Amino acid sequence: MTRRRFFMHNRKVYIMNPTTSDIKKPWRPIRRALGILGLAAGLTLSAGTVLADVGQPEKADLKLGFIKLTDMAPLAIAYEKGWFEEEGLYVTLEAQANWKVLLDGVIDGRLDGAHMLAGQPIAATIGFGTKANIVTPFSMDLNGNGITVSNAVWEQMKAHIPKQPDGKPQHPISAAALKPVVEKFKAEGKPFSMGMVFPVSTHNYELRYWLAAGGIHPGYYAPQKGDITGQIKADALLSVTPPPQMPATLEAGTINGYCVGEPWNQQAVFKGIGVPVITDVEIWKGNPEKVFGMTREFTEKYPNTTIRLVKALLRAARWLDENENANRPEAVKILAKPNYVGADAQVIANSMTGTFEYEKGDQRPVPDFNVFFRGHATYPYYSDAIWYLTQMRRWGQIPEAKPDNWYFEMAKQVYRPDIYRKAAEALIAEGKMKAEEFPGFDKESGFRAPQAEFIDGVSYDGSKPNAYIDSLKLGLKGQEQP
Repeated sequence: MTRRRFFMHNRKVYIMNPTTSDIKKPWRPIRRALGILGLAAGLTLSAGTVLADVGQPEKADLKLGFIKLTDMAPLAIAYEKGWFEEEGLYVTLEAQANWKVLLDGVIDGRLDGAHMLAGQPIAATIGFGTKANIVTPFSMDLNGNGITVSNAVWEQMKAHIPKQPDGKPQHPISAAALKPVVEKFKAEGKPFSMGMVFPVSTHNYELRYWLAAGGIHPGYYAPQKGDITGQIKADALLSVTPPPQMPATLEAGTINGYCVGEPWNQQAVFKGIGVPVITDVEIWKGNPEKVFGMTREFTEKYPNTTIRLVKALLRAARWLDENENANRPEAVKILAKPNYVGADAQVIANSMTGTFEYEKGDQRPVPDFNVFFRGHATYPYYSDAIWYLTQMRRWGQIPEAKPDNWYFEMAKQVYRPDIYRKAAEALIAEGKMKAEEFPGFDKESGFRAPQAEFIDGVSYDGSKPNAYIDSLKLGLKGQEQP
C-alpha cells in the first residue's frame, strides 16, 4: 500500500505525491477522512479559531452558476486562489445558458447560488415574472456595461455629436444624438430595435434611462393587462437577447443596438460590426451591477456555509481591485479560459484593465469601468435595491403606486447586510482583511448618500423613492398606468 504524507502550510492541508516531491493543491477528501477518524478537532485547531467562531459549513459541496461575463470574476478568482477551499467549501462553477435558466436553477435547488442580475432577486421577491424568496448578502461589482449600436446607426449619429478639439466624438454621448435616427426609422415605417439581456436586468433599466434622458421613449410594461413586452408607446423596441449572442444578432441586422456587459461591447469593436457609444459609468457612475443570489431557505438552512461563501468572495473582490488594479492582467488570463468567459484575452483586457475602446482605435481611460471592491462595491445597500424598484415602477413592471415604506420593506427582505457584516468581521478577526478596508462599517445605515452622477443630472436619494420617481421626466408617476 502506498503511503501518502500530509503537512500543513498557511492553514491548508497538503498531500505529497507518493512518487515525486510534487505538492498538490489542498486535498479535498482529507478533511472528510480525518473527520471519519475522529481527528477533525485537531485539524480545526490548527486552522485557527475562525472555524469555531463561524462554525463548520453545514453543506460543503456546492454548485454555483454564472453567465459568461467579466463581472463573474469574483467567483473565478475565489475558486482559482483556493479561497473557497480555505473555507471548507468545495465548489463547482457552471456556466448557464441564460439568466432565466440560471434563476430557475437557484430556485429549484440545482444551483446553490449564482452570479445574478441585481434586479433578479428583487423581481422574484415582488413576484414579477417568477415568484421566489431570493436574497443577496453580497454585491459583486459596480459599473461594467455599455451600449453599442451598429456601424450604420453610428454613421447617422455622428452628425449630431459634438467633437473634441482632436476631432473625436465628445463623451458622454447623449441619446439625443440617436433620436433623429429613431425618428427616421419611424418615418420609413421601420422598427428601431435594441437588445438587452433580461426584463429586470440593469441593462434594461440603464438603456431605458439613457434613451429617456435623450427624449426617446423606451416603452411601458402592463402586466395587469397581460402585456409584458415593455413596448407600449415605445419609440425604440427593446427585447431580450442572451449576452454572448449580442454581437452576432447585431451583425445579422436583427437589432440596431444593444446594452450588455463585457466583453460583448468590446467584441463588437474587435469584429468591426458596431460601436459602443456610452458606458454605464457615464450613465450613472458607481451603479450597482451584479449580485450573488441564493434562496432565503438556503441561507437559513446553511448559515455557516453562506457566511463562508461571502468571506471567499470578499477576498476575491479585494484582490481584483488592490494595488490600483495590479492583478487585473492575471485576472484577464483566468477569465479568458473557456470554462469562464471564453473570449479573447485582448478583448477582455480592453475594459478590465482600466480602458475602453469606443470607435475602433478610440481607446480612452475608464478606470472605474469595472469596480469590484473599492467604493463599498461589495456592500448590499438597501438604496441600491430601491433604485431597481423605482425603475420597475417607472416603466410599469410594478403596475400600481406604492408608499415609500413598501420600497424599504422590499429592500430589506432581499438585501442582507447582516450576513455581509458577519463575513467581514470574521475576516478581520482572522487577520485576512483589515477594519480600515470597510470604512464607516460601524455606522452603516444601508443607504448611500444621495447620488448625483447621472447623465440627466437628476439626483437619487434612496430614502425618498416616490419623490425620485416624480423627478424623472419620462415614466409613470403617482397613480398613472400605461
